[in-house]
Amino acid sequence: MTPPETSALTTELAHLRGDFAGFGRDLGEIKTACAVLVERSNRTEKDLAELEQRVAGLEKARWPLPSIAALVGASGLALGLWQAVGR
Repeated sequence: MTPPETSALTTELAHLRGDFAGFGRDLGEIKTACAVLVERSNRTEKDLAELEQRVAGLEKARWPLPSIAALVGASGLALGLWQAVGR
């Protein structure tokens, strides 16, 4: 090889080394970003499980409104019939 080719080859190898070094840094950033995403996912799953427990507790503690409405309606009907018959 001639000296200009040797210096061009040396320059290209230096560029390639720099590119690979940059790739290694980028790979580290990608690993860090993935770790952050996994942590967020785990936290979200935990929050969702807690929320599901709270909703289940609220569902158990709620008033049975349809049953109460039916009972009030039946009582009103019975009272109305009793008053109509009693006159």
